[in-house]
Amino acid sequence: MPNILGVITARGKSKGIPHKNIKILGDKPLIAYTIEVAKNSELITHLITSTDDREIAEIAKKYGCNVPFLRPKELGRDDTPTLSVLQHATTFMEKKLGIKFDYLVILQPTSPFRIVEDIDKTIQLLIDTPEADSAVSICEVEKNHHPMKAKRLEGNRVLPYCIEEPEGSRRQDYPVCYKRSAAVYVQKRDLVMKKNRLYGDYIVGHIVPRERSIDIDTEYDWLRAEYMLKNKKC
Repeated sequence: MPNILGVITARGKSKGIPHKNIKILGDKPLIAYTIEVAKNSELITHLITSTDDREIAEIAKKYGCNVPFLRPKELGRDDTPTLSVLQHATTFMEKKLGIKFDYLVILQPTSPFRIVEDIDKTIQLLIDTPEADSAVSICEVEKNHHPMKAKRLEGNRVLPYCIEEPEGSRRQDYPVCYKRSAAVYVQKRDLVMKKNRLYGDYIVGHIVPRERSIDIDTEYDWLRAEYMLKNKKC
């Protein structure tokens, strides 16, 4: 069985929603949703929370997640790359445990509605695709947000941003389009630690439904999440 490190990334500072990762959603802190699901993964062999915030660390521990360190201050800035956070966590845990991981998994607390199946099927997809560098969960883009509808301006002239929108086309006729759902990211260990990359050139995607793909970044996102939770739409 491969050694798989799951890292819940939870920075303390949040500009959009203060203390977002531990704000109460429904009846528990936001981060608790991710911890509870990740603990039930059949493939993650070691699960930790990486944070620079003592309060987040204590809450993560309360919900049963290992917090083996507090991130150095330089890894808690707004512009800190996820790659650096993952490399730090991997280096620390490999030294602590005396093992080498085969795969690394990033789980963001801002995706509270993922289920265990989303995690394990994304991991398994990468395991089953040896030529791939990484795997991500993806979801279908709503027709209203299809890239055909994206435009740019040259002066005051409206032009396609990337894809021509045929005149008179209907939303129903748009080809299916996907985006990363932000719920699960899986990388081969050596891609991150030796090649200094997060995705690589060969990425595979596991499709999850949109209702499990909310990524909370703004107050509007938070209100959507509360509505979904209250009305059992997730």
